[in-house]
Amino acid sequence: MPERRLILEMGSGNDLYGEDYTKAACRAVQDALHHSSIVLFKSLGYDHREMRVQVTIGVQKPERVGAEAVAAELPRGRAEVSVVHGGLDVHDPDNATTHVIATAAIAAFLSIKDGEWRLCPPAVEH
Repeated sequence: MPERRLILEMGSGNDLYGEDYTKAACRAVQDALHHSSIVLFKSLGYDHREMRVQVTIGVQKPERVGAEAVAAELPRGRAEVSVVHGGLDVHDPDNATTHVIATAAIAAFLSIKDGEWRLCPPAVEH
């Protein structure tokens, strides 16, 4: 059965004073999740546990993100988290502080039988 991407959401999050890359990443995931409501599963009779959720986090110091903590932010599906170089660090030299900004992309995939259902454009009335 082919796996198809059904959802793609983006978000951003930050940690302004603690230089906590995991906290910023988790906030980016929460921001992305708050942009969507997945009624598809209930509407079409799919179990949300069948969904594979691919999370990509961008931060300046990927090695400082706890992928397990990020995965725990997802309320549904089977999480796969990858952390890459991205995001932004904004240094405040006057206060010797670095503000961490993380970005997140969340893609949800589901295996769907060909012909089981399809999206089609609304009918055009003449």
